[in-house]
Amino acid sequence: MKDIVKIFCLIQLICLAGFVQAHDIPSRVPVNAFVKPEGNELTALIRVPMEALGEVSFPLRGPGFLQFSEAQFALDDAARIYITESLKFFENGEELTEKQLRRTRVSLPSNRSFSSFEVALDNIMSPPLDDSTNLFWRQGVLDVLVTYPIQSEKSDFSVNPELGTLSDQTTTVLRFLVPNGAERVFNYLGNPGVVELDPRWHQAALRFVTMGFEHILEGIDHLLFLFCLVIPLRSVKGLIPVVTSFTVAHSITLISASFGVAPNALWFPPLIETLIALSIVYMAFENIVGAKLGHRWMVTFGFGLIHGFGFSFLFSETLQFAGGHLFSSLLAFNIGVEIGQIFILILVIPIINIMFKYLVDERMGTILLSALLAHSAWHWMVERGITLNLYQFQMPVFDALFWAALMRWGMMLIVIIAALWAMYELFRKFSLVEAFPEIGKRKIGSDS
Repeated sequence: MKDIVKIFCLIQLICLAGFVQAHDIPSRVPVNAFVKPEGNELTALIRVPMEALGEVSFPLRGPGFLQFSEAQFALDDAARIYITESLKFFENGEELTEKQLRRTRVSLPSNRSFSSFEVALDNIMSPPLDDSTNLFWRQGVLDVLVTYPIQSEKSDFSVNPELGTLSDQTTTVLRFLVPNGAERVFNYLGNPGVVELDPRWHQAALRFVTMGFEHILEGIDHLLFLFCLVIPLRSVKGLIPVVTSFTVAHSITLISASFGVAPNALWFPPLIETLIALSIVYMAFENIVGAKLGHRWMVTFGFGLIHGFGFSFLFSETLQFAGGHLFSSLLAFNIGVEIGQIFILILVIPIINIMFKYLVDERMGTILLSALLAHSAWHWMVERGITLNLYQFQMPVFDALFWAALMRWGMMLIVIIAALWAMYELFRKFSLVEAFPEIGKRKIGSDS
């Protein structure tokens, strides 16, 4: 009797495992889409691997081949459940609720019709595959054609593509065909939220201001660097030169990297991340030994150049949401970073002042806080250095591309030197006015 019970339980476990495996969510799924407004109609073409449609029962034959002649109802049902109900399009901020599923078609995994909108449209309008095609249903791709009535092709369109639930990691490549012939390409993971498909400059600017603000708040290493600056300089007057130099420096390298100055070598991002950790360690040790703070803005400027490249890595990933407004989005991202920095300074400076006034001596508190920051950054620097050591460094090839890149670096160097000279003259003049008010007034009067 016990043996029968064991066999029965074993059969149940096998069936349960088969059921879980049959409805298992795939780890990675690539989604391709074309969106084109034309006249009074918005057309969307979407391709989704069928392995992501595991909860739909498709008619099968043999060991699991798709029965194409009987699959149309199930394919339309899968398109509505997984795709058309998840893709939400908006025209001038209003959701397009009226939609029509025009056609669904299964294609072979080797099909490359989504190279362009016209080829993809011709493919989905072609006759379906016949039952003589032996295709395991999980290996096929489902092409979907859906249309939406719109007021005008020149309206502002946006989409909230909630397709991230198709797999643990859904990668979507969406191409929006602008009526003037341009193409906006978006490549994102999961659900990015509402995406303006062809944003106006103010829409792109608002999005990138938010991105810059969130990035500075989420970037722990950038925050620790700011803390190192704040600890010995807790007044607005003392922080102006330091924060200004840091802002100017990271703006130079951020803008330069966005226009292709930064190397595209694989070792460059881990090198920058290692140097960012090093900047925190250096500034923390400088606080401990009590370095001269009058010239700290120069050191901050040097490290600001490094942090700017760190900012550029995020900006390059989100550049696709700028549409045709690269420069305004770049400035907006930088403004967002500065707003985040000011926000942090407003919060941190009073807390440190209260701490040094009531809890611990200023000198001892500076040493303790700086040592704590240096300890954390040191571990980051070692870990990132180990990662950096895994990459192979090769001598560059001295070809036309190398000399073109060298010229771009030379132009950036000229800008850096000019910015240093301008800030030196500015800060020197203010220092002179502060130390000798009457001389400063005469000097300013003679300059004018």
